[in-house]
Amino acid sequence: MNDSTDFARRRLLRAALSGALLAPAATLSFATTRGTGNSGGNGRFVLVILRGGMDGLYAVPAVGDPEFAAARGALAQYTSAPLPLEGPFALHPALASLHEAWGKREALVLHAVGLPYRERSHFDAQNVLEGGGTRPFELDSGWLGRALGRDGRGIALATAVPLVLRGPGSPDTWSPSTLPDPSADLVARLEHLYGSDAALAEALARAKALRQDGSMPADANTGDDMAGGQRRSGPFVPLARRAAEFLAQPTGPRVAVLELGGWDSHANQTAANGATTQALRTLDAGLAALREGLAGAGVWRDSVVVVASEFGREVAINGTQGSDHGTGGAAFVLGGAIRGGRVLADWPGLAKKDRFEGRDLRITTDLRALLKGVLDEQLQVAASRLDAEVFPGSAGVRPLAVLA
Repeated sequence: MNDSTDFARRRLLRAALSGALLAPAATLSFATTRGTGNSGGNGRFVLVILRGGMDGLYAVPAVGDPEFAAARGALAQYTSAPLPLEGPFALHPALASLHEAWGKREALVLHAVGLPYRERSHFDAQNVLEGGGTRPFELDSGWLGRALGRDGRGIALATAVPLVLRGPGSPDTWSPSTLPDPSADLVARLEHLYGSDAALAEALARAKALRQDGSMPADANTGDDMAGGQRRSGPFVPLARRAAEFLAQPTGPRVAVLELGGWDSHANQTAANGATTQALRTLDAGLAALREGLAGAGVWRDSVVVVASEFGREVAINGTQGSDHGTGGAAFVLGGAIRGGRVLADWPGLAKKDRFEGRDLRITTDLRALLKGVLDEQLQVAASRLDAEVFPGSAGVRPLAVLA
């Protein structure tokens, strides 16, 4: 990158939303110690996967970038003013609760972040996001499952275990059902039947624990079909609330995975009540419910939530007033255990010459750096395992420090 571009990037990081000078956006910092943790082995971790490719520039607009309005066209226009962050960045107005958490230093934003994969396929990118490798379908287990190991306690709020949680352990799943709860007599019969099989007996015991207070609305939609590269999950807000209940149990899981679809924004992206804005509102409400539930149980201070999507979108608007598959995007981190109130971005700029292949926001931060930092500090995963086992071949990716 030439000197003029470097200068423009440094200047941009100090640009205010209105053009006046403010404090610069937070620079990236990397962990200098590893596997120490700050939660005494009691930390909670939630991964929220946004399936379909969230437009990071729409969720976190770089309104202070001098190229932003021209580069995005109608995608730079909002029905109400974006919510200011630091430097040139803001939040979509639908993310009001996330903005509140950011103001309380319980949330941070990463921008120009992404995966080693660059080919823009939903299915391939989601596989890389969950597998933790560099190429689609090179791994048959997930980075979180490998990090938890055989004895780790994790749960997916879904009808099946997602790839990211698959590994040597036995993660649980939970999803709402309209069927009546099994009777005490049936449970007793199952316990007798499974008594001679240690694995089945253990699974039944976990299921009994998860069953307590597990009711959901009778009209809950729990479909799990794929459409446009997106998995349609059940109602995100109640599932987020339920995840908080599981994580609050003293003997319950310490890790949870949630999913939210609705991000494949090829058309009508700017509609005030369109699919993208509704997805942002749902995400905001779900994160608020998760935060409220964990705080009410007294464990928010020990919690970290990471929100990530498989890729971002192209910078320019398309012919159907939407955005097509891209590469670089944005991610969010929340929790009482983090050092929030920051935007972490090595901002590449939005001029066409600065875009990846002339199309996309260029990735300047590897998402694995964030994930390695969280697993290091929050779940106390050893450096040697992070580099070789959890994210194979990632020794050159330094963990990003986000915890307080």
